[in-house]
Amino acid sequence: MSQDTMGGTPPHERPTSLGGLVEHISEQASRLVRAEIALAKAELTDKAMKSGIGIGLFVGALVVLLYGIGVLLLAAVYGLGTVWPLWLAALAVGGFLVLVTLILALVGQALLKKGTRKPDSVQRIKDDVSTIRTGIQEGLQR
Repeated sequence: MSQDTMGGTPPHERPTSLGGLVEHISEQASRLVRAEIALAKAELTDKAMKSGIGIGLFVGALVVLLYGIGVLLLAAVYGLGTVWPLWLAALAVGGFLVLVTLILALVGQALLKKGTRKPDSVQRIKDDVSTIRTGIQEGLQR
């Protein structure tokens, strides 16, 4: 056996020069990048499809919940209707819902005001820049 065949790779598959090695490496790298991109596309497509189905089911659950809440409110009106006149029971449940709505709206408004205020860090940065400018100007005047 010759020295060439003892290495395990047949001589016709072995790159013979540095240029051949570079060409082989760039070809392999190109294939690897294309394969990784194809795999990433396939994974993203799969995740997007599963996410879309999940979001659709979640929206469906919210719609069913909305109808369920309506039925529960109707049951509350009928339940109170056994003690009070039906119109008064409906008025009491409706008034309770309006009260809950007002409380939620006021809390939401307060949180929104806090969230839209300019962050304190912005003012601190402006103060830092002003201090640095003043220090540089004083340093230049000395």
